[in-house]
Amino acid sequence: MNSKQALVSVLCMVFLVFGCTVPKGTNITNVQDYDQYLNSPENKTLERTKRNEQFWTKKLEQTPNQFPYLRKLAAIYTDYFSATGKIHYLKKAEEQLLKVNEKTNYENPSYLKALAHNYITQHRFKEALQLLGKAEQLGEKLQETRKMLFDVYLELGNYEQAHAYLKTFENFSDFDYLIRLSKWSDHKGQLDAAITYMEKAVLIAESSNLDNLKQWSYTNIADFYGHAGDIEKSYRHYLKALALDPNDPYAKKGIAWIVYSHEKNPVEALRILNKVTETYHAPDYYLLKAEVADYLNFEAIHEQALNSYRTEMTDSAYGDMYNKYNVLLFADENKNLNDAIAIAKREVDNRPTPQSYDLLAWAYFKNGNLGAALEIVDTHIVNQTYEPETLYHIAEIYKAAGKTKQIQPLKKELLASIYELGPTMVEKINQL
Repeated sequence: MNSKQALVSVLCMVFLVFGCTVPKGTNITNVQDYDQYLNSPENKTLERTKRNEQFWTKKLEQTPNQFPYLRKLAAIYTDYFSATGKIHYLKKAEEQLLKVNEKTNYENPSYLKALAHNYITQHRFKEALQLLGKAEQLGEKLQETRKMLFDVYLELGNYEQAHAYLKTFENFSDFDYLIRLSKWSDHKGQLDAAITYMEKAVLIAESSNLDNLKQWSYTNIADFYGHAGDIEKSYRHYLKALALDPNDPYAKKGIAWIVYSHEKNPVEALRILNKVTETYHAPDYYLLKAEVADYLNFEAIHEQALNSYRTEMTDSAYGDMYNKYNVLLFADENKNLNDAIAIAKREVDNRPTPQSYDLLAWAYFKNGNLGAALEIVDTHIVNQTYEPETLYHIAEIYKAAGKTKQIQPLKKELLASIYELGPTMVEKINQL
């Protein structure tokens, strides 16, 4: 029996054990809704991207002096990355964008912003900021540049500057402004406002009838609905995204999370994720598979998924993109804790946000340095972020420090965020 057959056999066996454990009336998903997208034999997006690559590669070969074609190829490689999750496509896009910027002496704002966008995806935010600063000085399409500057300053934790840029393009009829105002509201812990603004953005996207805009809007509003506990709306919008692109891996991942975290059906969630990772290879999807397998207490699948993640991490092309995941993995496994601290320090240097400081505090805590962890929590994290995962880390650190009064309000918030945190966290939170 090969490994794939063994996995199927195991899942069938586990289904018999766990398949009927979902309380009646809690299911909102229906396999018939999404199965057609899991079993789609063709990927039209990927096929279209391949055709575009052949067309523009040939054009560039015929007229190598036409450097705008490099920008076209960069966009195509970015599409490849979005469709497959393979990092080398993102790096190939970077190569083309570097070439076209070199040919224009880094004086074309459009090309500068395209390279900045690539760097944002790679979590190279400081480099992106330099490019956007130059684009801002050049002045062309300034509003577009300012929108990207808001994005980068928010990622860098420079919230005052981010807010200042947000005000420069205020327009409640503009899709780009609304999605950024929604993001800002979420950062401030104002989830209801974030949803309201995103809903307005969805309406604009639908009226524009641009599929890529609608698809992005649907997955993002689905995330917000999930955070707010409106799981049915979340599910319906992931389905809307899949109706536009049957191969959207993020929407499938969202449905897998609903099946796993809300419906407590880990076998079906694992089936969905196995289907997704046949063609999409972003490393964090393997970590989610490992989490679901851990909930099932199935060590073989858990370790197999972690090994897939570790294999991906041997590729230096990922750079700092997975710093967060690496720190948390090392900390949870109580392994390579000095490496975890070093990576967390690098992440704080890259983007000194409360979430980055949380990684450093958690790494110190797991390494036995409670004093350093507590100082970071009190100085850089408390009341500066509302992320459930960070709040859990704060609660554990406070518990170890004997600060029991501060734990109870955190515990209340965490219990209200079980859907976001996942079922493996229930017991840990109850023990706070």
